[in-house]
Amino acid sequence: MPLTKARPRGTRALEALHFSVADVQDGLGPFLSVFLQSKGWSVAAIGTVMSVGGIAGMLATTPAGALVDATRRKRAVVVVGCLAILLATALIWLQPTSSGVVAAQIASALAAAGIGPALTGITLGLVHAHGFDHQLARNQVANHAGNVLAAVLAGWLGWRYGFAAVFLLTAFFGALALVAVLAIPAAAIDHRAARGLASNDNGDALRGWRVLLTCRPLALLAVTLGLFHLGNAAMLPLYGMAIVAAHAGDPSALTATTIVVAQATMVVVALLAMRWIRVHGHWWVLLVAFMALPLRALVAASVIHGWGVFPVQILDGLGAGLQSVVVPALVARLLQGTGRVNVGQGAVMTVQGIGAALSPAFGGWLAHAFGYRTAFLALGAIALLAVALWAGCRGMLQAATAVHTAA
Repeated sequence: MPLTKARPRGTRALEALHFSVADVQDGLGPFLSVFLQSKGWSVAAIGTVMSVGGIAGMLATTPAGALVDATRRKRAVVVVGCLAILLATALIWLQPTSSGVVAAQIASALAAAGIGPALTGITLGLVHAHGFDHQLARNQVANHAGNVLAAVLAGWLGWRYGFAAVFLLTAFFGALALVAVLAIPAAAIDHRAARGLASNDNGDALRGWRVLLTCRPLALLAVTLGLFHLGNAAMLPLYGMAIVAAHAGDPSALTATTIVVAQATMVVVALLAMRWIRVHGHWWVLLVAFMALPLRALVAASVIHGWGVFPVQILDGLGAGLQSVVVPALVARLLQGTGRVNVGQGAVMTVQGIGAALSPAFGGWLAHAFGYRTAFLALGAIALLAVALWAGCRGMLQAATAVHTAA
């Protein structure tokens, strides 16, 4: 097993980066909605401002992927992104007004749009295509473990010292992320491999944007993910607000619990995901991931109590944990040799981001007008469309995503 005997340079620092950037890349995450709720914001207003950030990120992801493919300064993309998110987080604390929060959300979204493809590119550059799936799983285990630790600390610090401590914790993890990314040797990154080119490929392999328009499996993957995240993105903040509105627990501790349960599940799922892909193939594994959301929505609508966090977030961890490993691996497989792997990742994230951007506003409006239970059921119904699309295109997608199964 050569991948365990001689690990490429920089992979340990890469895993440390994924561990520490977990609390930075999403900014305050679900803590933002609870923080704004404590400042008197309405559910609809919170959903709208979160959607603004999502739209900004959506517009930036494909250009950000193209930038990562083109630049040899991939570490700098991560550094600048982390610094921008930390400054935006400070702005939210200092000026929690509509203008301040909108500006911060846009800045955070633009920064995060560059961090994701940069991490993928650095990983490909360090381990090349043959080691990508294995390293991707390790990265995601580290990322989810970092989220678990950050959520536990944020919940305790928020309960003990208030929201200010949660903001300071984000700054601490941001500093760790900067140290980790600078610990990755720049010379260890093969920039041809980082964009999906083999060492013996020539310039003719750079087929440009056309490959993104002609690869039907990639387009179907993107649309299905867009539908999934239209139903998914609003679920966690809405569920947290529903329980807080029912006076079922401390806001910081409750929000931390929702994150810990989901991320702990994702750690286990990420460890198992690559084996499941080898045995069952990408199509089946993603079908399971997509089916988790309608079940999650049904449970959320039925159980608005503190203990409901566990089944709701275990299902979230199952779906998101599988996607975090399978989707980047699948995009890299589909676009290997084109020189456009990172712009392809960005294109998929753009369509996914359309759904994620619209979800908070849509879910927040439904919750405001009809109540939380109706909002959860409507979001789950949208997720069923993703399941139907993925299942309906089974033949073509299985052919495109076929892998050698285990004996």
